[in-house]
Amino acid sequence: MKDAARQAARATRAAAAGREAASLALVRALEGFRGQRLAGYLPIGHEADPVPAMTAHDGPVAVPVIDGPARPLRFRAWHPNADLVKGPLGTVAPASGDWLVPQVVIVPLLAFDRRGYRLGYGGGFYDRTIQALRAAGPVTALGFALAAQEVAEVPTDIHDQRLDMIVTEGGVRFFH
Repeated sequence: MKDAARQAARATRAAAAGREAASLALVRALEGFRGQRLAGYLPIGHEADPVPAMTAHDGPVAVPVIDGPARPLRFRAWHPNADLVKGPLGTVAPASGDWLVPQVVIVPLLAFDRRGYRLGYGGGFYDRTIQALRAAGPVTALGFALAAQEVAEVPTDIHDQRLDMIVTEGGVRFFH
């Protein structure tokens, strides 16, 4: 069921409009997290682009590093001129830098629903990571997408972690 949903969501995301407006909405949304350690991501494919918001953020910024299959992500300090190296699954990350534990995690996704669940790529990296971060202390899981990526209901299982909020070009929604 999730594989079919992923295929449909990829096509919807690729055709969606509103990317620049979504990036601006994320810049505004992150104003409420000034100074906090932020984990963003460097977009691949047709992902919504958080880099303008990451660049504008006034606290430490990091990006995910895949540390192996079935493991939580780690986050390495990032800045716009960082030397990047290729990682698994088409990702890139800084070649060196400090490891950070984020207080806010911008989460990429293929689809999301009104309950705050997201459809990811199927590796479980963000679900494991959010679960581990929440077990260690407060963290905000912030989904970032285009409004067209909303679906009636994301198929879920017991490992799926609900987002705390989502930002699209249409604004911010909170899930409590």
